[in-house]
Amino acid sequence: MREAASMREPEPPATDSVAAHAGVVSESEHEALRADIRRLSTMLGRTVSHQGGAELLELVEEVRRLSRAAVDGDDDAHAEITRLLSGLDAGTAVTLARAFSQYFQLANIAEQVHRSRELRTLRPPGDRLRTLMQRLAAEADRDEVQAVLARTELRPVFTAHPTESSRQSVLATLRRVADALDRGASDDELAALIDLLWQTDEIRPGKPTVADEARAIGWYMEQLGRQAVPDLLAGFDAEATAAGFEVPSSARPLVLGTWVGGDRDGNPNVTPAVSAETMQLYADRALRIHLDLVDALVSELSVSTRVVGVSEELRGSLARDRRALPEVYDRYIRLNAHEPYRLKLSYIQARLENTRTRLAEGSPHVEGRDYLGSAGHLADLEVMDRSLRAHLGERIARGTLARAIRSARALGLHLAALDVREHSDAHHEALAALYARLGGEGTPYAELDREGRTALLSRELAGGRPLAARHGDLPEPADRVMATFDMLHDAQHRYGEEAASTYIVSMAKGADDLLAVAVLAREAGMVDLSEPTGRSSVDLVPLFETVEELSRAGTLLDELLSDPGYRRHVRQRGDLQEVMLGYSDSNKGAGITSSQWEIHRAQRQLRDVAARYGVRLRLFHGRGGSVGRGGGPSGQAVAASPFGTVDATMKLTEQGEVISDKYSLPALARDNLEITLAATLDATLLHQSARWPAATLARWDETMTVVSDAARAAYRKLVESPGLPEFFAAATPVDELGRLNVGSRPSRRPGHGTPTLDDLRAIPWVFGWTQTRMVVPGWYGLGSGLRAAREAGYGPVLDEMREWAFFANLLGNVEMTLAKTDLRIASNYVGALVDPAHQGIFDDIRAEHEQTLREVLRLAGTTTLLARHPVLRNTLEVRAAYLEPLHHLQVELLGRRRSVDEPDPDLHRALLLTINGIAAGLRNTG
Repeated sequence: MREAASMREPEPPATDSVAAHAGVVSESEHEALRADIRRLSTMLGRTVSHQGGAELLELVEEVRRLSRAAVDGDDDAHAEITRLLSGLDAGTAVTLARAFSQYFQLANIAEQVHRSRELRTLRPPGDRLRTLMQRLAAEADRDEVQAVLARTELRPVFTAHPTESSRQSVLATLRRVADALDRGASDDELAALIDLLWQTDEIRPGKPTVADEARAIGWYMEQLGRQAVPDLLAGFDAEATAAGFEVPSSARPLVLGTWVGGDRDGNPNVTPAVSAETMQLYADRALRIHLDLVDALVSELSVSTRVVGVSEELRGSLARDRRALPEVYDRYIRLNAHEPYRLKLSYIQARLENTRTRLAEGSPHVEGRDYLGSAGHLADLEVMDRSLRAHLGERIARGTLARAIRSARALGLHLAALDVREHSDAHHEALAALYARLGGEGTPYAELDREGRTALLSRELAGGRPLAARHGDLPEPADRVMATFDMLHDAQHRYGEEAASTYIVSMAKGADDLLAVAVLAREAGMVDLSEPTGRSSVDLVPLFETVEELSRAGTLLDELLSDPGYRRHVRQRGDLQEVMLGYSDSNKGAGITSSQWEIHRAQRQLRDVAARYGVRLRLFHGRGGSVGRGGGPSGQAVAASPFGTVDATMKLTEQGEVISDKYSLPALARDNLEITLAATLDATLLHQSARWPAATLARWDETMTVVSDAARAAYRKLVESPGLPEFFAAATPVDELGRLNVGSRPSRRPGHGTPTLDDLRAIPWVFGWTQTRMVVPGWYGLGSGLRAAREAGYGPVLDEMREWAFFANLLGNVEMTLAKTDLRIASNYVGALVDPAHQGIFDDIRAEHEQTLREVLRLAGTTTLLARHPVLRNTLEVRAAYLEPLHHLQVELLGRRRSVDEPDPDLHRALLLTINGIAAGLRNTG
């Protein structure tokens, strides 16, 4: 083995640490946080006593006391709490679960407030961007920076999650608690809010619909659109200007995206009609934001032509407005005869209101009277901007008007771009039906292999003949699939192309899976490859989900881009190809180590193939909240990407408890977005070449492959163990999750016969393990992999690999997961709920846990998890004491639920409350 590399990989300035990602980091803020949590928990206790009686509070305190003793290893306390809970009726169990769940809601919001306060001191708004811009001014080519700023785009994509569909009433109350804490409100005000929280039903009476999920996600996105997004964009502009750069007026450095209402892979509840409904819901929120900004501008822009002139462009614009909207002129000309900006804003306001009416009624767009997309709205605002700047109003233009322009550019009239996702099989089934109706000689489409389908579809794209008359009935399932494409086409004409222009193909395994979508999109009028007038209005995105697909990612992209028709389509989309990387299914199938390694290698492959074809690559990271699904600090994840794979754009999913944790408060939302935006620019401009010598990287690759292979073998041995499906179903609440009203999407994929682990979706797979504190997907196999590499003589290389951002990120995230793993608690689930015949599997989990803990601590150079983050370790220990009763209660309720065919409705509710409470306590479980 060679000596350890002497070169140290520079720490990118835009990363967020594991500690900062998880909570406050300073001792002083931690003490202040503890004081606020004690204050809130005392008030919650008074509320419980006042609302439920002194006996209920005594029960809560007794359960908490016993739980603390159990955490400290008191076996008698464990037995006593089990006895106490077994005697509770279902109604009392509900109240007890509510008490501990609301504790975590209040603790979480208090923690968010204190993280927000800490940021003001440790990391003021704009600090990361300022540091980065100064580095770019000193180290990067100025022209290259300008080119990157023109095309920079960060797009967080918000998705639904089965445990995070909080009612807006609860969210709004918690936001008021946060505001009250932050400004030092009185005990009376806080106590009233806690009473209100207690009297608010946090659980919907029925299964949430997609519209319910859209409203919940829309709430967060509207808060972002009102404050964090325009604030960050203003800071971005200011820091770039201060460093001597200029952000072009057409740039869109930050936009929002969503899957809620568009993700139909395995969710029969997402129909074209539902997609249209959710898009209208988002648009209504966007229009509210823009109308409020216009109202503010009407009050602000009192500029009079009796004092200063205006541009001829503005005068001409007002003349056209008068012809299109004479009623507005008649109403406002007397008041605003000498105030052209206010008059112009009255026309803008009328168009926004008319747009809202058009969308609600489904009426056609009328040029001049309403807006189609953001272009017309932006044009109206920019006319005013140019006029102000040309007539000594530069400082005025930099105020609310600049904010309105940034909001219009970032949010459009749709708030968030809707991505559509569908399984690859659906498209082939649709085409099989269309080709069967066409008839003809040759092998039927349904019987073609991948090579045959690829050849046929390539010819189809090159030829351009219609496969079906679009005004008649289509055979199923073609009719159902084409309805989705028609919905997309219609949405682009109702809201503008930018509102819905991404189509994601899940389980993409071959070029035929994307060519099939291209042919169907052509049928819907969104792909026209004719020369020279053709155009395409939709990005076709392969999603590589399993390690097998990830390992072939480069090969598939090469097959696609070598097809002349598909290459022409990509050229019409600006020579930009988006590819989505799936963290969830790859982890479920191969374990965290191989999943992370194959995703890393796939990015390298995709980078090289795209460069060979002269195509820009936009990577879409399908990360979940938990480490097992790609979670963890997003800035560190970007920094750990292979060199040259980030090209000014970044998409990543945001879901689960992470959304409320990162985006509930404006300061936290802005900081999280700034971290990722700065990391994206850093990776684009300062990480285009390797930070390490080729020989060093080759040595690390070789070692990592050994680690990955052994880790995967250990993980596969576990998941293929006889009896594991029975063990998992018994030890975790995963089956109950499917029966409870916690999400619109089924927890299992459609199938036939007895359900298997393969049928189970990745979210409940991770979620189930996490609820029991085994957290298997977040660490299992890494210990075996590290041990195998060390025993093969790679020990010194492993030590030097700690300087490699990819490896350090993997170790840091696993260390965090190990800190949240508690096999003492897990043993309660196994002992009480699992058939003794299958309990031996828990011995394997214990053994791998001990090995992983030993290997990770050895590389960390410590004997204690999170030794470098004592404040965070202390926070997790405090949370553990409050999680303990929820775990005991969940074990008791699971046992009761499984002993009856039709459980009491209160039992359902109590079980759901424990699920949500544990998720809130652990914070990133999905």
